[in-house]
Amino acid sequence: MRCLWLLRHKFHADGSLSRYKARLIANGSSQHLGIDCDETFSPVVKSTTILTVLSLAFTRHWPVHQLGVKNAFLNGDLFETMYMHQPSGFVDAWYPHHVCRLQRSGTDTTYLLIYVDDIVLTASFTALLQQIIFSLHIGFDMAYLGALNYFLRIFVTRDTTWMFLAQKKYAMKLPKRAHMLNCNLTRTLVDTESKLGPEGTFISDPTLYRSLPAALKRIIRYVQGTLEFGLQLYASSRSSLVAYSDADWAGCPATRRSTFGYCVFLGNNLLSLSSKRQPTLSRSSAEAEYQSITNAVVETACLRNLLRELHIPLLTATLMYCDNVSAVYLSANPVQHQRTKHIEIDIHFVHDMVSVGQVRVLHVPSRYEYANIFTKGLPSALFEEFRTSLSVRLSPAQTAREC
Repeated sequence: MRCLWLLRHKFHADGSLSRYKARLIANGSSQHLGIDCDETFSPVVKSTTILTVLSLAFTRHWPVHQLGVKNAFLNGDLFETMYMHQPSGFVDAWYPHHVCRLQRSGTDTTYLLIYVDDIVLTASFTALLQQIIFSLHIGFDMAYLGALNYFLRIFVTRDTTWMFLAQKKYAMKLPKRAHMLNCNLTRTLVDTESKLGPEGTFISDPTLYRSLPAALKRIIRYVQGTLEFGLQLYASSRSSLVAYSDADWAGCPATRRSTFGYCVFLGNNLLSLSSKRQPTLSRSSAEAEYQSITNAVVETACLRNLLRELHIPLLTATLMYCDNVSAVYLSANPVQHQRTKHIEIDIHFVHDMVSVGQVRVLHVPSRYEYANIFTKGLPSALFEEFRTSLSVRLSPAQTAREC
């Protein structure tokens, strides 16, 4: 196999240069699956899993540390005999035509999060955590990075009562690339009065949408004004799942497709959120809302399974809140008729979850439907109230300085 060098700049959490990093990569594109290699993959942890583990660790006052794997063989042992051309800049003067032979690398609770070669490790007590770090160092060439501070472009700060996750360094790149560092700020993400169609329809003032589209400009203006905001986690005494689901029926003026959104909490901590355009048309608002409920129920089912694997089984049903009365009734009484026959699978899936006691679908007034923030434009006061309810707020340290 041939090889190549990957050159990167590594930065500290504050954006200052840490070091120049060079990694030698063996180019395996010439290999053939099943002949000289088997299936390989890089482990990538989901953001929902990260938030779940951090929430549990902080609630239980566990130490959280991070490590970085230095060696390249992260995907298991190397059983085949592999040869690689000598890397550029390190060709042996005496044996320039030789090749390199690759060598393979070598009742208490621990959670290990792996994202390719970055690791977050937490354990029920410090001695166990240090023991695992020592064992990992024996098997792999690793860099111990201390207490969790910067992971996947997320800056983590921690106090006795809160853990704060922020992406200021990453967010600053967006207005900088758009040359909008000195732009006028906005308090909300979406204009409540106009909607943008994919082909330029329904636009009253075309000059607003020249160059960079106005919708994108508004997002950048919002990001520029909320650089100090982040997600705050708490030591929560409650261990129940609560979800909010909403849909903006036929909200797209061009395709009349609906937008659905949901958010899921474990106690007071936000674990998962989503906002997507539905792939198919909904014939009624009840259908759109019910499909949104289905997506949220699927996510909560995955979270319940994850918590079970983490030895934190939930003993109470997930509370699913929706502001559409028809969708709430449909979850408890799945009577099929002409208006609902085409979403029969979704109806039976949610009803089965309700029947076994894993989910309760309840009505909530629109005034307290937090998922509205993911599906439609809101007045600035209500938007900021819902944002705070999602635990997205200013850094506690920043708030203390302002006081």
